[in-house]
Amino acid sequence: MEIIRDNDLGLHLTLVELAMDLADVLRQFPTDDEDLKVVQVLGMRTFNAFASSLKLALSGYMQNSTLLMRDILETVFLLDLFRGAPSLIKEWRFADKRQLRNKFSPIKVREALDERYGHTSKKRAELYQLFSELAAHPTMKSDVMLRPEIGGDAVIGPFVEKEPLAVQLSEIGRLAIQVGEVLGPFIPSWWGPASGSRNSFIEAKSEWLCRFYPRSPAGNT
Repeated sequence: MEIIRDNDLGLHLTLVELAMDLADVLRQFPTDDEDLKVVQVLGMRTFNAFASSLKLALSGYMQNSTLLMRDILETVFLLDLFRGAPSLIKEWRFADKRQLRNKFSPIKVREALDERYGHTSKKRAELYQLFSELAAHPTMKSDVMLRPEIGGDAVIGPFVEKEPLAVQLSEIGRLAIQVGEVLGPFIPSWWGPASGSRNSFIEAKSEWLCRFYPRSPAGNT
């Protein structure tokens, strides 16, 4: 299939590229702040994970691609925690195993974000669990990722079918939105070299949201 001719898939890839660009720009910001250096490294982690996840997806290895998507999800949650409470970065840097487990484990980070934003639906936990069941752990649900068609036979090796690939790129694009949103605020607004990347991401994000999450007309539900 030719992704370049599919506007939706092309937009997902554009968002991924722009989120990766923000991570790269953040990496280049000169700083002696050790806390910010931590954020830079985490941004670099998302860059590498996006590149690897895309490469695997486009090569037909959807399950392995999804495993890396879970890594991005976990990293973006941690970055979001730090964005709202910068003092936690230093605490995380020097935390021992017990402190990491009790305050910064994936579940503790998700719970802290849910409490901060007043979310009660546990959507973060549900998505993390889904990625875990589909890709990170051998479960009865994980064989879904080995089937080119719903209800069809599982196959060994890669496969590239339009529907599974479209779903995969859609989820990667959704992650790119989150990564760009959390990385952007860490880049000082006055730093000129970041302005082009930041503006391009904001414009593409707006287009993405309008296309995939259009607002209902006034008066409709």
